[in-house]
Amino acid sequence: MLVSSSRLEGFKEFLRDKLLFGNEPSPELIAILLVYFVQGILGLARLAVSFFLKDDLGLSPAETSALLGIVALPWMIKPLFGFISDGLPIFGYRRRPYLILSGLLGTLSWLLLATVVDRPWQAIAAISLGSLSVAFSDVIADSLVVERARKESQSDAGSLQSITWAASAIGGLITAYLSGSLLEIFSSRSIFLITATFPLIVSGVSWLIAEQPTGDRPDFSGVTRQVQQLKAAISQKSIWLPTAFIFLWQATPTADSAFFYFTTNELGFQPEFLGRVRLVTSLASLVGIWLFQRFFKAVAFRKIFLWTTILSAVLGMSALLLVTHANRAIGIDDHWFSLGDSLILTVMGQLAFMPVLVLAARLCPSGVEATLFAVLMSISNIAGMVSYELGAVLMHWLNISESNFENLWLLVTLTNLSTLLPLPFIHWLPGDSASGGGGETPSPQAPEPARVESEAVEGVGV
Repeated sequence: MLVSSSRLEGFKEFLRDKLLFGNEPSPELIAILLVYFVQGILGLARLAVSFFLKDDLGLSPAETSALLGIVALPWMIKPLFGFISDGLPIFGYRRRPYLILSGLLGTLSWLLLATVVDRPWQAIAAISLGSLSVAFSDVIADSLVVERARKESQSDAGSLQSITWAASAIGGLITAYLSGSLLEIFSSRSIFLITATFPLIVSGVSWLIAEQPTGDRPDFSGVTRQVQQLKAAISQKSIWLPTAFIFLWQATPTADSAFFYFTTNELGFQPEFLGRVRLVTSLASLVGIWLFQRFFKAVAFRKIFLWTTILSAVLGMSALLLVTHANRAIGIDDHWFSLGDSLILTVMGQLAFMPVLVLAARLCPSGVEATLFAVLMSISNIAGMVSYELGAVLMHWLNISESNFENLWLLVTLTNLSTLLPLPFIHWLPGDSASGGGGETPSPQAPEPARVESEAVEGVGV
């Protein structure tokens, strides 16, 4: 009995210290991690949605990119969800009922895609509903993590951020290969039907949340006070300048949609191989999280943004070899080149984005942590929408279609060079690092909220 007890304690210690970065395991923490895990596992339908938009609905690359911007709208009004949750309890609870509703809405969105959607506007509505589901559950999980993070020490900064990102990445890792291989067997609509079961996990784990019922009646009087606090916080130069930089950094145009059409229509990549690419990028995301936590947490924000941006722009130009088929001239197969390129760029992208989340958390002064964090992430998601819409405009101007990729090299060049445009304003960022060291006057310190989707539409599998 003593041996068993000793082994159990040893396992708990290993779980706490090695896997949870010092966070004490509890049913509530497991529930929170499962919410993010579901966000990752919804990636099972990511390729199915892409092929559905391209083949079943016949959308062009520009139309697809524009649609991806539209369906991210729920992620841009996340503070509203926070106000609703805080000011309008359901049956006395502010967290559990909203998690239950979020899961049910997510299931409904996938069922609609699996059955009745056959027009672009219907697809926009259904995918937006799924995006709303994930965004609302994300807000609830954020608020729960903020409460837990109040006990987090300065030396542990980034630990909650890392494990929540890891939970999502693990979910994506599990379904990455299946997202392509299952498309070789089933139709897109069948994949949507399978995916509809996963949001129910969010509804189920809501009962693990340690929440005491409140006797308060629905009251939005605190919203005015929060808005005033937010206004006072955002008016601070130390907050709006870094926020403006992050917006500029993330609002540069993307060529993602055009590249998907190029790899499938021009290079003939099959869903099974694209599933392999997703598996590689999911692993690369975990590597990026680990590298940040292990080696780069103490690097100054300015330095890590500068070098990851420059390196990502330079490495991103390697796509020109694939677009011009120059990789074949040097004896590298399209498939192998695409795998290696995706792996490297994903690691760089994860290293670049982790400081965004930690910086956003550090900008939040005490008293408005969760709401201001949601505002900052909403601004980040607005930048993501701008990125997709600018990409759509460039694709239209360059006459890139599902069969015409003559100017894709120019699109790749423009989108990569544009990522360098915000660098002259890098001094808008604070001079310290995620762990608090490094120099200049630090920005207001706050507990660290939970992770947020880097791509809002990722939550609905696009």
